[in-house]
Amino acid sequence: MTIQTGTNTAALALAKPWTGTSLALPALGNLDAYISAVNRMPMLSHDEEQAFARKLRDENDLEAAGKLVLSHLRLVVSVSRKYLGYGLPHGDLIQEGNIGLMKAVKRFDPDQGVRLVSYALHWIKAEIHEYILKNWRMVKVATTKAQRKLFFNLRSMKQGFKADAEAGDATHRESLSEHEVDVVARELNVKREEVLEMETRLSGGDVLLDPSPSDDGEMAFGPIAYLADASHEPTAMIEAHQRDVMASDGIATALETLDDRSRRIVEERWLKVNDNGSGGMTLHELAAEYGVSAERIRQIEVAAMKKMRKSLEAFA
Repeated sequence: MTIQTGTNTAALALAKPWTGTSLALPALGNLDAYISAVNRMPMLSHDEEQAFARKLRDENDLEAAGKLVLSHLRLVVSVSRKYLGYGLPHGDLIQEGNIGLMKAVKRFDPDQGVRLVSYALHWIKAEIHEYILKNWRMVKVATTKAQRKLFFNLRSMKQGFKADAEAGDATHRESLSEHEVDVVARELNVKREEVLEMETRLSGGDVLLDPSPSDDGEMAFGPIAYLADASHEPTAMIEAHQRDVMASDGIATALETLDDRSRRIVEERWLKVNDNGSGGMTLHELAAEYGVSAERIRQIEVAAMKKMRKSLEAFA
């Protein structure tokens, strides 16, 4: 059975296992016409429902299955209206709810002592919930059972807090107060941290990491411009490792090629740092210690640096 709403085909593939029945609508593409049509579908009495359910279960009667589905389409419309606040198309909500209805009909056991409407309610809501969670945001906001419970209850509870505040002539903040967080956590049996995390998720929005250029050709600025971490880029990591090795083992190897005086001059001039943050001895201090001119100390330093540079090139 295929339910057609025209161009936006709220076409529910009720075929497999239900074929052979068609619900024709008076105006294609008109959701109101679809709703009007399903509201005119006849309701089943308890005896009729039991008879059709047994035919489906015992004889796999597809016509009986179709009548069970058609008679409960109005229930899906009613349930779907409660989820319009999430900004998703009503036709899509109805379509997902109808899928849940079909699953319920397929699994319904008439000997359990409950009406199909009560049994199907769970399956309809489950399919609509799953659709909302997958499509409300680009990034899924709720994955665990506690998060899903918070997602579908937190907003309505916040509206209740706001209504209570307005009734008491008090101002209500957009964010939850500490007391309100405790109330939500207690009533929904979740942790305070989970309430705060879900409130943060619901108050935020999707942001493109790499937005496309604007209409005038200007490049749009996005988070990817400042979220990129070059420190873990393979080439940068290799270069950093090479610098570390050169600064430790390479320098030590190069110093070993110098005589004692040249090594001490290089260490005092370039490698030593005093407690006050300044370097080691000056040219004049070294000159006084070795009994030579400051210019001679500078010449020894230059020669030692050239020798070390060659040693470092060979080490690399």
